[in-house]
Amino acid sequence: MPDSPTVALFVTCLVDLFRPSVGFAAVKLLEQAGCTVEAPSAQACCGQPGYNSGDRKSAQAIAKGVIAAFEGYDYVVAPSGSCGGMIAKHYPELFAGDPAWQARAEALAAKTHELISYLVDVRGMTAVESRLDAVCTYHDSCSSLREMKVKAQPRRLLQSVEGLALRELETPEVCCGFGGAFCVKYPDISNAMVADKTADIAQTGADTVLAGDLGCLMNIAGKLSRDGSAIRAWHVAEVLAGVEAPPIAQAETPGGGSGGRP
Repeated sequence: MPDSPTVALFVTCLVDLFRPSVGFAAVKLLEQAGCTVEAPSAQACCGQPGYNSGDRKSAQAIAKGVIAAFEGYDYVVAPSGSCGGMIAKHYPELFAGDPAWQARAEALAAKTHELISYLVDVRGMTAVESRLDAVCTYHDSCSSLREMKVKAQPRRLLQSVEGLALRELETPEVCCGFGGAFCVKYPDISNAMVADKTADIAQTGADTVLAGDLGCLMNIAGKLSRDGSAIRAWHVAEVLAGVEAPPIAQAETPGGGSGGRP
């Protein structure tokens, strides 16, 4: 791959519709890492909702559009382990038995990365020039952690943010209860899970919670807001890039978060 790769930014639906500042932060970080960044206008959803719901036909149709829009770039980077995991891990499975599309899916999967992992593992970024006077804690989203192997990378870069102190959760790797459609199908279970997560966040004494997946953050922020907590929520890319944006609030959470339950 070239020293100055052309990276296609997979913006994601949630970032596009609810939190564009995450996309701007991703572009800033990628350009700081020496990349040329493009956001293909033909991009759409990664197809994960249909895939997870068993609608294989719709998921394949969406995935074909994504493959066609992104396969001409050196790398594909997403500020979400969930969407990144769908492309990198599940697209090849989705087209198993279809030689032509499976080969294209595998080729795209091989060059698809979660944002922070790409910056650290591929581009060799070790520090950022950013400042946030805050005590933070970090939630490891399920897809980022288990599918994209993102764990140490964000913590490594957060150590270089001036004024930021990082305190670990007791259960950083436990699901927050969002799970895409899970929080809609099983709101009571989802609410119990996010209640445990916000209690864990509170016990750290942190005033800010960070994560790399917007779905998790919107769910957590919604629960914190409904409980009257002053703890703020930001996407890790926003903090690393020093992008000015208000904390994620309950108003940005589809359905109020956790199925709208208290």
